Amino acid sequence: MTRLTLDISMSLDGFIAGPNQTLEEPLGKGGERLHEWVTRLEAWREPHGLEGGETNADSEVVTEALAAAGAIVMGRRMFSGGEGPWEDDPNPDAWWGDNPPFHVPVFVLTHHERETVVKEGGTTFTFVTDGIESALEQARAAAGDKNVALGGGADVVQQYLKAGLLDELQIHVVPVFLGGGVSLFGSLGIDAELEQTRVIASPSVTHLRYSVRR
Repeated sequence: MTRLTLDISMSLDGFIAGPNQTLEEPLGKGGERLHEWVTRLEAWREPHGLEGGETNADSEVVTEALAAAGAIVMGRRMFSGGEGPWEDDPNPDAWWGDNPPFHVPVFVLTHHERETVVKEGGTTFTFVTDGIESALEQARAAAGDKNVALGGGADVVQQYLKAGLLDELQIHVVPVFLGGGVSLFGSLGIDAELEQTRVIASPSVTHLRYSVRR
């Protein structure tokens, strides 16, 4: 069966975004430091329509993750940073313009209905209002023989973990302290057992991969 996988950068003190998130600074204060390791890689820059970039062990990790994903599930806040009715959202068309970097079907968890949005490059945004299980079922159907990537944010990750639906976590631990912000795991209140399956370290990030034991 298609696996649900998480691939996310996290600070050494457990945050995936800094404090005081805004539309102008969606990663919060200092949060962009979590992604400096990846934004300079050719493997990240190419799907974003950018030239150049480094090729190294980190880029191999990124290339592998991108190639494995046939569909994506993400939360409303990751999509636009907004909440409530779409007509009140100051960023209803999301962050990525006409040609988003995903190039696969994306399923957005929301409480507010909306027609599917079709973008260039193979990206479609389908808005799911009937829960995390429905979003995963639709994403699995769209992914074919590939995995479904869980895009976040933290609340969405915690929901899938609590429901026992997440199969694999790959956490890119960046050696910075944010001191506050959005905690990836928060207070889960679950007893999940993980098996470490891989560790890859570079000077700027350590890639930790775990399988979730059922």
